Amino acid sequence: MRVVAGKHRSRPLYSPKNSDVRPTTDMVKESIFNIIQNDVIGSKFLDLFAGSGAIGIEAISRGAEKVVFVDNSKESISLIKQNLQMLKEEAQVIFGDFEYALTRLKNSDFDIIFLDPPYNFKDIKKILDTIKANNVLAPSGIVIFESLYEKDFDKNVDGYKIIKSKKYGITAIDIYEAE
Repeated sequence: MRVVAGKHRSRPLYSPKNSDVRPTTDMVKESIFNIIQNDVIGSKFLDLFAGSGAIGIEAISRGAEKVVFVDNSKESISLIKQNLQMLKEEAQVIFGDFEYALTRLKNSDFDIIFLDPPYNFKDIKKILDTIKANNVLAPSGIVIFESLYEKDFDKNVDGYKIIKSKKYGITAIDIYEAE
């Protein structure tokens, strides 16, 4: 696992030692950032379900102004802090589930929120509703949702529209904006 582009390009990152954390592949990471490349510089970026922190660190490397990492695993939090320390970067790291974190981040106006919940988590509506209830997404912000590609998984949520969808092998990426 490595940083794909930006000021930390090609720097290796500490990887999880167990199979509970499923890091986003470099190919998918690069594709996501190609889609949002013009939105990252100077942005406020939330990496929810951060795992190793690779996506948020990629955002830092590509010029995000502020990045916040959230995960409910102590191992993941430790890994994120190790990666940030290795790169000599500072960022807010929150230990807790998404509901706790989004409540703490109320009225934050993030420009980009990246969601990579465990693949068996299928309640995207609950996450997006919690984001809206806590006013965490900026009015022109986007939410990127990484999930297991499944044809029978309904990703439509009232109050949001999917503006782009991509499939990379077994991984699906959906980009939402608030309506």
